[in-house]
Amino acid sequence: MCKCKYMRVSLLTGGGTTHYVLGLLSGLTSNNINVDLIGNNELMDSDIARSENVNIHNLRGDQNPHASMKEKVIRVLKYYLKLLRYAKITDSKLFHIQWLNKFIYFDRTFLNIYYKILGKKIIFTAHNINAGERDRDDTLLNRLTLKFMYNIVDHVIVHTNKMKFQLIEDYRIKDSKVTVIPHGILNIVPKSELTCRQAKQKLQLENYEKIILFFGYIAPYKGLDTLILSLVNLREKYKDMKLIVAGEVRKNCESYWEAIQKIALKYNLTDRILNKIEFIPDNEIEIYFKAADVLILPYVSIFQSGVPFLAYYFGLPVIATDVGSLREDVVEGETGFICKPEDPDDLANKVDLFYQSDLYRNLEIKRNEIIEYANEKYSWGKIGEKTHAVYERVSNL
Repeated sequence: MCKCKYMRVSLLTGGGTTHYVLGLLSGLTSNNINVDLIGNNELMDSDIARSENVNIHNLRGDQNPHASMKEKVIRVLKYYLKLLRYAKITDSKLFHIQWLNKFIYFDRTFLNIYYKILGKKIIFTAHNINAGERDRDDTLLNRLTLKFMYNIVDHVIVHTNKMKFQLIEDYRIKDSKVTVIPHGILNIVPKSELTCRQAKQKLQLENYEKIILFFGYIAPYKGLDTLILSLVNLREKYKDMKLIVAGEVRKNCESYWEAIQKIALKYNLTDRILNKIEFIPDNEIEIYFKAADVLILPYVSIFQSGVPFLAYYFGLPVIATDVGSLREDVVEGETGFICKPEDPDDLANKVDLFYQSDLYRNLEIKRNEIIEYANEKYSWGKIGEKTHAVYERVSNL
């Protein structure tokens, strides 16, 4: 076992989800772990990153998406050179990779080989077992490099039992090499005393209107088309219902978004949909989750999503399709409901069930109960403890 009071680990973020990284960072530092944080400007601006237990390495710098192609290429190359140098000179022995960098095939193979040559122990958090399968663009090269990575790293962290089973079955990874640690509640987003009524006013919605919410990137695997079609079955019974679609269209998914708009036009649903097709900054996220009665996750394919943990942070119930591991994070009748994927009729039935349930009738009380439940089950302190245990185990391999 590790005899030191403070363990040290390098947390390689790969420019991934800031909310998750900062939550995990808070859990690690509260469990006597010193962290070398490898990140970008956005991460460095957080108070959590300025903790005395955190050593900041801003190797990525500014990640302005509007930079020219030349600027992007130069900054990526500079980042890799800095990362290679950091790995060589640091005395940190544990490398915890959260997300891969720009060149994922290089990262999975040669970069991990480089770390191993330097004597590093590698832990990888698989937020998705195979994103190519989810996005329907899987290839042989993708699967081969994934298999190589899952075998060369010393340990893999996944968020659910179903993900662990898939990792073992599809990639023949030993059970002892995989640990399930739940996704944490996304409590880094600002939250104020804003009321539901005030949130609706900010979005120019009427207080009496029933509001369902779709939040996040728009892409085919998210199943927004199924949600739009479900409104056809709901609009007569719920003449006061509106759907908010809030988020950006994912790169190369513009044709999918155009198809969504055509569906809305075909069924005369445009007046029932409030589109906010743009990046939603942190200080505005609260408005959408407080204006809504329920979050809809009509996913076609997914391993794990962070959006339910954002909803629970605001006490918002969730209706999710039974794909991936979403069922594990929804307590039917208490925090939401589960429906069939790619089935507009069943989704409409579950939305109807929600509005007839005690979950909706006592929504203000239930919101507080959901918050308490999520804070307890998905606390970063507990996640930090479990992650610390993995670090100790890997350190002694």
